[in-house]
Amino acid sequence: MPYVYLAIAIVTEVAATAALRASNGFTRPLPSLVVVVGYVICFIALALCVRRIPIGVAYGIWSGVGLVLITIAAWWLYGQRVDAPAIVGMGLILAGVIVIQLFSNTKSVEPPQERGTPPAGAAAIEDP
Repeated sequence: MPYVYLAIAIVTEVAATAALRASNGFTRPLPSLVVVVGYVICFIALALCVRRIPIGVAYGIWSGVGLVLITIAAWWLYGQRVDAPAIVGMGLILAGVIVIQLFSNTKSVEPPQERGTPPAGAAAIEDP
């Protein structure tokens, strides 16, 4: 489930960022609403995702994949073009994400425990 939350965070962040330009400095209501709602959903999903995925890994994937997707969205929606060095750089970012996913041992973490809850396997100490 954490990767579902990460995917939701990426997609909503890309939608919100793409809507920034359409909002024309927050002067157009519908695109402005997409920006605000998109970022709220994005950060809620990202917060849920980092409960199980290390924050550095999640942020690297979120920002790297988001960068590539927003570049594609800007090209498709607004006709923005990128040059060869930008494409190479984005390829390197994606390569880094792939290396993390395939070879890194920092893929998941235990969910945080509530305060006062003993760690798994530890005996609870009772007050006399």
